[in-house]
Amino acid sequence: MNAAEKQRLEAIACRIRMGVIEGTYAAKCGHPGGSLSAADLMTYLYFCEMDVRPDEPDWSERDRFVLSKGHAAPVLYATLAERGFFPREDLKTLRQIGSHLQGHPALGKTPGVDMSTGSLGQGVSAAVGMALGGKLGRRDYRVYTLLGDGEIAEGECWEAMMSAAHYKLDNLVIIVDFNGLQIDGRVTDVMNPQPLDEKMRAFGLFTQVIDGHNFDEIENALERAKLEKSRPSGIIMNTVKGRGVSFMEDKAEWHGKATNTEQYEQAMSELRAKLSLINGGVR
Repeated sequence: MNAAEKQRLEAIACRIRMGVIEGTYAAKCGHPGGSLSAADLMTYLYFCEMDVRPDEPDWSERDRFVLSKGHAAPVLYATLAERGFFPREDLKTLRQIGSHLQGHPALGKTPGVDMSTGSLGQGVSAAVGMALGGKLGRRDYRVYTLLGDGEIAEGECWEAMMSAAHYKLDNLVIIVDFNGLQIDGRVTDVMNPQPLDEKMRAFGLFTQVIDGHNFDEIENALERAKLEKSRPSGIIMNTVKGRGVSFMEDKAEWHGKATNTEQYEQAMSELRAKLSLINGGVR
């Protein structure tokens, strides 16, 4: 990836993080920590990897994305807004009555959302079904799903991986956002999944471990996944919860709460400064 492309993606990711903070602040609730950790992946998926049409969100040949960790809806919404599925101003209506941006993604309500999610473990199962449907229908679309590292304590996740391997779903990529924290603290303290890479391989996935904040590594992993035949791919992203906002980084307390006014101003100031730096000092 050349420097200009990386700069473009870094700027987009920064704007998406700003959207996460704006939405959760306006709602006075939500899940910023795990949304911020996934912003770089979401940027790459929607601005480089996936074949989608914002002006035709239900296009039958589009690539599919399932946010299995549905509580991270703010990053999905911010990404969809940045990609042009709906106006960015809508982010300020997050979780409000009558808004199409509810606390968890809702299929048929929000343009660009491919599956309703929120019950942990179920999203990856839906993604397996989508990928299997694509295979049976001889369709060319690919399916991507993002799980949380706390979510994989759900047994359904492993049933889904076993099914994906059984049906040889090489059109499916299962991604785990491993930021190390969940609502109750360290993932390894609550229900230790390690060695996660070995477990995913044992369930039949071609598995890679990457830095989830490095666009080169994200690109290389997704390109390598496309070369796999007859088995699904798994990507474990090592990330930082709350990435991009200094007082949120690596803090479990920011799993599920919004900023107050002072914190909002500080977070937005940091992100604006970062965006200015990316853009060469131009705001």
